[in-house]
Parts: sequence; C-alpha cells; structure tokens
Amino acid sequence: MNNILKKPDSITDVPFHYCPGCGHGIAHRILGEVIDELKIKDKTIAVVPVGCAVEAYDYFDCDVMEAAHGRAPSVATGIKRCMSDSVVVSYQGDGDLAAIGTAETIHMAARGEAVTVIFINNTIYGMTGGQMAPTTLPLQITQTTPFGRDVLTQGYPLRMCEILSQIKGPSYIERCALDSVPHIRAAKRAVKKAVEYQIRYSAYSFVELLSACPTNWRLSPTEAVKRVGSDMVDYYPLGVYYDKFSEGE
Repeated sequence: MNNILKKPDSITDVPFHYCPGCGHGIAHRILGEVIDELKIKDKTIAVVPVGCAVEAYDYFDCDVMEAAHGRAPSVATGIKRCMSDSVVVSYQGDGDLAAIGTAETIHMAARGEAVTVIFINNTIYGMTGGQMAPTTLPLQITQTTPFGRDVLTQGYPLRMCEILSQIKGPSYIERCALDSVPHIRAAKRAVKKAVEYQIRYSAYSFVELLSACPTNWRLSPTEAVKRVGSDMVDYYPLGVYYDKFSEGE
C-alpha cells in the first residue's frame, strides 16, 4: 500500500506566515498529526500567546484561544478547570513563557495543572525584531546585545526543563529539537506522549522544542537549522528530564 503524504486534517488550508526555515511550521504539523492520531480535534483547545505564533488560530482546525503576553498558562488553567473533558494545549515561545510569563509558567507547573505545554525555544524575540530573550545564548548577538550576551551583566540563559524538573507538580518534561529527521520524530513522540498523559492521567506535561529563527539570527535557513544542532543542543541538552509514570512513581 502506498503512503500518501498530506497535511493533517487538524491544520487548515491557510498558508503559514512564518519565515523560511522557522520551526513553528514543523511544530504545528507535529501537533496537528497528534490531534488527528488521537482523534481529539473536537475536544482540543489550544491557547496561543503574543509572539510569532500569535496567528495560530488561523492554522488549527480546532478551538483556539488568544492570551495576553505571558498569560497563556493562566488562560489554559481556567479553560481546563471549567471544561475538564477538554484537551488543553498551551503553545508558547521563549519570550512569552520564560520572560513575562515566568511566574505563570512556574506556578502552573507547581500546581500540576492538567495541561500540555509546548515551548518553542529559538533563543530570541522573533516577532518584535530580534531582542535578547531569557534563552539567548552566551555571546549571542541580538538587537539588544550587539556585542553578544555578556553573562556578567545580563545573566545566564534560563534552562526551563531543568528549572521545572525541580518542581514536584509536573509529570513529564522533555527537550527535543527540530533540526533533523530523527530529532523531529523524537519531538513528535514527545508531544504525543505529553497529550496522552493529559488524557490518561490528568497530568501536566512540558515539551521544549529547540527551533531556528533564520531572520533574526541573520542566517540562511540551512545555516540556522545547523546552528540548532550545534550551538543550541550543546547548551540545551536533549532528553527526558522527568517522566513520572515511566518511573513508576
């Protein structure tokens, strides 16, 4: 039997606005495939923030709620508590989740809310022009660090998987990358497991996806994707940081 590749049914026909080489398109497809495979389109509610994914409500053929900058965890919590049978996914970037939304992110994890969080980490503020983000790498050049991020004056990047893995509330935390076919397949498995944990165990899960931002990195799409697999993976190691149910707790 021939395999016919097509877009997921949970993704609309609206063309993505993302730059060539951006990882958001891959992440959207992954989530769309998971929604289709689990047959949960009618019960899925995505929460999208202010950032490059601000128009994701046009791309997913399910209910999507727009949240104020950094407040997606709070909005997702309210939706899940009011509609406990729904499958709620909070889809956020690094500036949204790890800067203005840091408090919401940490306290949502501490409460162990039954929500799946997909965290796109491209080490920069994409939508607003390329300023330094909480995840910007040491010595990385951005609009606000033209000589590179100086950790002595601007601090060290936040490793969100490592931070959240110290909190009791989460059930599943994994970091993946969107730079190669094997890594993208691993990312798909992680997102699917995270959603399944929400359905089966009412669990909080957090999946970080390392992604390229060619435009603001001032690199070609090919060079940007290679940078994910070298510089980013070196500073942000891939892997499962916590899996409550596989460890039999």
